[in-house]
Amino acid sequence: MNDLAEMRAGIFLGAQLFPAFANAAANTPDRATILIQAFNHYLAYLQNESVLDTYIFCLCKQKDGDTDGILSMWREYGSRGNGAALVFNAMRVSFNPTSPLLIAEVTYAKGQEREQQLKEHLNVWAQITIGLNLPNDHLYIAAYAAFLFIKLVALTTKHEGFEEEKEVRVMYIPEQDPRGYLKPHLGYHIGIRGVEPKLKYKFEQTMRTTDGQEPVGEYQTGSLNDLIEFIVLGPTVSSPLAKAAFIRMLTSIHMEQFADRVYPSTIPLRPTSH
Repeated sequence: MNDLAEMRAGIFLGAQLFPAFANAAANTPDRATILIQAFNHYLAYLQNESVLDTYIFCLCKQKDGDTDGILSMWREYGSRGNGAALVFNAMRVSFNPTSPLLIAEVTYAKGQEREQQLKEHLNVWAQITIGLNLPNDHLYIAAYAAFLFIKLVALTTKHEGFEEEKEVRVMYIPEQDPRGYLKPHLGYHIGIRGVEPKLKYKFEQTMRTTDGQEPVGEYQTGSLNDLIEFIVLGPTVSSPLAKAAFIRMLTSIHMEQFADRVYPSTIPLRPTSH
């Protein structure tokens, strides 16, 4: 994540709320202390280690058959209309329960509403924890579950002012990858902010476990070509000349199968000088 503040705000709120619900879930003060200490342990792990390799890939929902896109998205994320959009068909994404990647739609709400939603989740967690009546040496499991869903809520909620984005996120969370399927793909990127950690996900690869033992499982990442429905050229580069040149580029990089799936956006946006 290139903006850690977004996740940290949600994590900080969850850390503030957790002790009260831990007390409600525990039968004794000692058990509450165990829950809180375990939760704080996972928070420290997040801050010192796993936050570095928590990655999100952001997309926005597209109406079926829409080959124009949304003007505000082109302006903010599409190089002021000079970019291009890859449109994926989500129906072609196969569910794999062992995958370290999670996909979720972002929910939007005001700050107070987001806090209330988190309280409701924590209340359900407390009731489940009471019902399980775990022995003291297993309470860390309940604390870990609370930590994980607080992190997920932090990663999948935003202020209602962003609702127009209709964002969908593909998330890599290190805690979800105990077998190390994607660890060989953790690298770096040099950009405008200098050197940053980067997850370079490779399609059409066989992922194997990297836990130092003989691989006991593997899966294919699938083909990018199978996922792409069509490509939309931004409204400021949507001339017949630009389309022809773009198709020529696709042919030169051996992606000619998309040549008949290139659509120039018809939004009448024209470039402006600054």
